Amino acid sequence: MNAANAATRTGRVAFVLKGYPRLSETFIAQEILALEQRGLAILIVSLRHPTDRHTHPITAAIAADRLYLPEYLYQEPLRTWRGWRRARRRAGYRRALRVWFADLLRDPTPNRVRRFGQALVLAAELPADITHLHAHFLHTPASVARYAALIAGLGWSASAHAKDIWTTPDWEKREKLAEARWVVTCTGVGRRELAALAPQPEKVSLCYHGLDLERFPPPPPRPFGPDGRDPDRPVVLLSVGRAVPKKGYDDLLKALALLPADLSWRLVHIGGGGLSAALRDEAQRRGLAARIEWRGACAQPEVLAAYRHADLFVLAAKVAADGDRDGLPNVLMEALSQRLACVTTAVAGIPELIDNGATGVLVPPGEPSALAAALAALIGDPQRRALLGAAGERRVRSRFALTANLGVVAQAFGLSLAPAAAASPVDPIAAAAE
Repeated sequence: MNAANAATRTGRVAFVLKGYPRLSETFIAQEILALEQRGLAILIVSLRHPTDRHTHPITAAIAADRLYLPEYLYQEPLRTWRGWRRARRRAGYRRALRVWFADLLRDPTPNRVRRFGQALVLAAELPADITHLHAHFLHTPASVARYAALIAGLGWSASAHAKDIWTTPDWEKREKLAEARWVVTCTGVGRRELAALAPQPEKVSLCYHGLDLERFPPPPPRPFGPDGRDPDRPVVLLSVGRAVPKKGYDDLLKALALLPADLSWRLVHIGGGGLSAALRDEAQRRGLAARIEWRGACAQPEVLAAYRHADLFVLAAKVAADGDRDGLPNVLMEALSQRLACVTTAVAGIPELIDNGATGVLVPPGEPSALAAALAALIGDPQRRALLGAAGERRVRSRFALTANLGVVAQAFGLSLAPAAAASPVDPIAAAAE
């Protein structure tokens, strides 16, 4: 990737997001703030209005204006009609229409129609100082950005993450990879997948999200933790993640049910999601309800406090039936930054962060018995938890800091590299190969 978009420094870049702000997408907010701090002027374009009851404090620090597109076209018919009236006069409208119609023939869904309607509104309402569009996620946001860019005669780029890589049809990924000026993705495994489909593989670069260590400073000294033998001092397990199939909470409940009856533990879960009620019912059925605290979605200060009060972090990520999977969950970086030992699964980009037995413990995905064995071993061994947590913290702070990994995106936008006070830039390709 080169700095072909250096001209964007003289104007604003429209970041096209599926929803903003979202508690589950802190990594996008921290990137936007970091790019603003390096001089990039941004307009946030959201395809949906926010639904979370809370917001992370980082949102208040972001200066970018926001433009919310019609979430459903029937809800704003006049705005959509005006968007079409204005967009159809643009030189790129006919080409965009042809591209969209070809997509619609292969994907004849209401969602595909909605994407084009949103793109019409976006192209019609883009301020004159917007010189480039950038989509976070290669599926819906990239479709809207692509159609709008064709209409407006602008370039566009994309950041690919997880679900968008693994559930978008290959034909669609190939065409988007051919048209986008550049694409970044946050795991080595994701980059390999996209580069294999791209007509120009060099347009696809690896850029880990990284962790903003100013928001996750070193934790205070951890007291020597319990070992699961004292009922009055249970080992506190923590899991942070949405209640969706790819997070594997069904497997986690099965694993917890397999733990020895005399082992003292309790689980704290943080996160919303559509499976929350079903998981609570499953915990009740398995006799685990009294040991589990379901906190729901929380703002970042509460999540940070939970990391610091826990003894062990667990995430049972797996590949869902529809192919959806995580990339490299930021919650693992966050937990390790707080010197919290992690038990998780060897799926997607997780092994790029966690070296099994050195900076955490990895088990095969979808195997509750293996997860139970790993949990039981670490619940009973506070000394090993402390060693793993310390090693994990060193790895995050040396290899996965935001300032050390943002250079790829900053250069693509024609910006300076990380601020002078930041850590030395990391070669993410080399980091992934370790």
